[in-house]
Amino acid sequence: MAQLSDDCFAFGGPLMSVDEAVGIIAARVKPVQEVESVPLMEADGRILAADISAPLPLPPFTNSAVDGYAVRSGDLPRHGEQAFAVTGRVQAGASVRQPIEPGHAVRIFTGAPMPEGADTVFMQEDVRLDEAGKVVLPPGLKPGANVRPAGEDIPFGHAALKAGQRLRPQDAALAAAFGLTEIEVIRRIRVAVFSTGDELVSPGSPRAAAQLFDSNRIMLMAMLARLGCVVSDLGIIRDDRASLAAGLKKVADAHDLILTTGGVSTGEEDHVKAAVESVGTLVLWRMAIKPGRPVGMGIIGGTPCIGLPGNPVASFVTFVHVVRPTVLALAGAIQQKLVPMPVRAAFTYKKKIARREYVRVVLSKGADGVLEATKFPREGAGLLSSLVDTDGLVELGEEVTQVEPGQTVGFLSYASLL
Repeated sequence: MAQLSDDCFAFGGPLMSVDEAVGIIAARVKPVQEVESVPLMEADGRILAADISAPLPLPPFTNSAVDGYAVRSGDLPRHGEQAFAVTGRVQAGASVRQPIEPGHAVRIFTGAPMPEGADTVFMQEDVRLDEAGKVVLPPGLKPGANVRPAGEDIPFGHAALKAGQRLRPQDAALAAAFGLTEIEVIRRIRVAVFSTGDELVSPGSPRAAAQLFDSNRIMLMAMLARLGCVVSDLGIIRDDRASLAAGLKKVADAHDLILTTGGVSTGEEDHVKAAVESVGTLVLWRMAIKPGRPVGMGIIGGTPCIGLPGNPVASFVTFVHVVRPTVLALAGAIQQKLVPMPVRAAFTYKKKIARREYVRVVLSKGADGVLEATKFPREGAGLLSSLVDTDGLVELGEEVTQVEPGQTVGFLSYASLL
């Protein structure tokens, strides 16, 4: 399993900034080492284990970019139209048997290899055929026009895909263009997930009048699945310190990360903090983030454990900004900072300095066509509807204290967060 040194968060103060916590995670978490080969169709979302250098140039041969007529650049008309005899016809996938003769043209189609000696192609819509069957070419075309040279896209030997990349469909397409059928990736990160609280029951179970169906665990497991993790669902552990401690200790050795939700605040029935301390080391308890200040980080037998808040919005926000970078660090992924998109605020908001806040917003176009963010009308980190009925989050940095309508703010779409 991945190991985390006991001192990796030791210097953090009572309220650690988001950037500090993420930076420490990325620098100190030791990635898993196991590698596996997967078919290209299963590579999407996986972390590439080693660089892939181009085993051939792309395109592998010089070819026509259009349907038209190939000629030698030395024969290009300079002062007026000129008729060329058409000798030969080359389709995509066909082999070229003879070089082009001076003063001649070859009928060619998109993707077809260029005849030896030809280096320029006239588009078919720019030419005409005369009564003798010759192609009449206009002046003014530049040498090399409408031709894709071998290696124009990617030269032979180029490091086209880098170790640590989280692979996308276009990356799999590039590997396919190289003729590969499989890619070596880091094995999936194993995460144990459970909720805490006597007030929770799993969907499908009988619910008492004072209980709630557990929605956080379902959300977190789905988010982990989108990150390519193998998730162990440990269900709900009741509000009992000994039970929590035993559950944490039991799963630590078999997983790379333990993730809990609920029970991380300072109430008399919040036992996660004490449970972690009894079987491991607590290294961070609060972060300067809203929603989501009570976020616990600990180490149990070398395995990182993260305790998220029980309110769904706080759980979502802290997952994105704490759990996501932890998972990527465990997988040896290249850490890429989320870059908010500038939009116009259509709301007023006040916040405390030295705390990063995330405001749930709907994105729409204003009367002038500019994208603007409208704040969800109700407050509260327990409102699932505020995640369902919005498009993303406006990020307000630590130095911001107030937002006014018309001000430029940074928007993070939900799609960009996973």
